[in-house]
Amino acid sequence: MPTRSLLYKAAFILSIALPAIGHAQASSSIKLGYAKCAHCTPMALTPEYASGVNVEAIGFNTGNDVLTALVSKSIDVAQVTYLHYATALDRGFDLVAISGQINGGSQTLIGNALPVKENDWEGLKKVIADYKKEGKPFRVAASRGNAQDLHMRGSLAAHGIMVDKDVQFVNIPNPSDHVQALRRGEVELVTSVEPFATQIRQANAAKFFAFPYDQAAGRLTNLVVTRSDVIAEKPQAVQETVRAIVKVDERISADKPLWIATIQKYTGLDKAIASDAVENLSPDYKIHRASAVAIARMMFDLKYITKDVSAAVEKNMDYRYLEAATGKPKTELGY
Repeated sequence: MPTRSLLYKAAFILSIALPAIGHAQASSSIKLGYAKCAHCTPMALTPEYASGVNVEAIGFNTGNDVLTALVSKSIDVAQVTYLHYATALDRGFDLVAISGQINGGSQTLIGNALPVKENDWEGLKKVIADYKKEGKPFRVAASRGNAQDLHMRGSLAAHGIMVDKDVQFVNIPNPSDHVQALRRGEVELVTSVEPFATQIRQANAAKFFAFPYDQAAGRLTNLVVTRSDVIAEKPQAVQETVRAIVKVDERISADKPLWIATIQKYTGLDKAIASDAVENLSPDYKIHRASAVAIARMMFDLKYITKDVSAAVEKNMDYRYLEAATGKPKTELGY
C-alpha cells in the first residue's frame, strides 16, 4: 500500500500536470470561420487535411459575420476577403494575413426587361440616364462589405458610373436573398457572389451583364487572417492550419467533383448551379501584396474606408506559414 506521503506527492504532481495538459490541448486547436459561398465552403474540408492540430470549421452566413467573430475572439482564424482585411485595419483591428484561398466568384447581373446587352456599358449608362430623366432611382444591389461589393463599385467607377451619385445603392446583407430581390423588382442590377450569381441566372431572375474584374482588385477575393495573439499563443497550430488550407486548395484544383459536392452540401443548391459556379473560381493560396495595396488605395479613393491603410496592409502580411507549407520563398507566393 502506498504511504500517505506518496499519495500527497502524486496528487501534487498531478495538480501541476493537468493545467499543462489543458494548455497543450488548447494550443493545438483552432476555431476556423468561413462564409457560405462557393469559394468559401472548401474551408469546411480543412479539418480533414489538418495534421497535428484540431481544426473546428464553423460556417457563417456572410464574411462580415466571420470578421466580427474573429475580432471578438470567438474564433482564431478567419476566411474573409481582401476588402474585409483593409476595412478592419482602417478600424484599428488587429489582423494578420497568413494565406490566400480562392479568387473570382463575382458576376454583375441585370434585369431581364432592361435593353442592355452583355458588356454594353454605354447601353447601361443610357438606361441609367433615362431613369434619371424620369425621376426614378436606378437601384444597384450588393452585400456591403463583401468582395463583390468592392468589385462592383470599382468596375462601375472605371466606366464612369458612381454609386453615390448616378445610382441608388441597396444593401442586401445575405447574398442568398439577391435572387428574390430581382424577382420582386426591388433592384435593377446586382453584383452577386457564387453560387448565388449562377443561381440567379439559372432561375432566369436576371441576365448576365459582366464579370466585374476590370478594377484594381481584379479577381482577388478571399484571404485567410488571424490575430497577433493567436500567432503568439498557437504558432504551430496556425502553421498546420495554413498547411491544411494549401492541401485543400491543391485537392479541389484536381478534384472538381469534390468541390461541387462541397458547395452543394453547405449551400443546399443543386449540382447544376454548383458545377457552373466553380468555372468562375480559381484556387489560389498566395497572398498578393501589390494588388492588396492597390485594393486599399481604391477603397480609400471610393471613400469605402476613412484613411489610406496601404502601408498597414503590407506590414500585416506574414508569409512564414505559406513558406513553410509550400517550401517556396515569399517572392513566389505573391510578395
